[in-house]
Amino acid sequence: MLKAKLHKACVTHAELDYEGSCAIDGNLLDSAGIREFEQIQIYNISNGERFTTYAIRAETASGIISVNGAAAHKAAVGDRVIICAYAGYTEAELLNHQPKLVYLDEVNNIIRASNTIPVQVA
Repeated sequence: MLKAKLHKACVTHAELDYEGSCAIDGNLLDSAGIREFEQIQIYNISNGERFTTYAIRAETASGIISVNGAAAHKAAVGDRVIICAYAGYTEAELLNHQPKLVYLDEVNNIIRASNTIPVQVA
């Protein structure tokens, strides 16, 4: 199940020679409830790439979204991405489960947060 999402984050760094992972501003990690070293999926809106890595904490209030290591081939500075974390839940836990959805502007400031996605209509 979807645990958390950072929607439309803007990639600030793509560091091929850095140890692999995705460095994310500490405030954004905390707001979404994503833990350091947690597996994440990244969906690149700009080029369609989809890949798996793990989160590491970047400097708090820095706005950093740095795609590192081999994944740097899949994202460029300025790309907009969706970063998701998933978790397993028991049926009892699912009764009250609500994902943390954090929406960002072009410089990775939080513009709103939610726990639901509107129903898509025809």
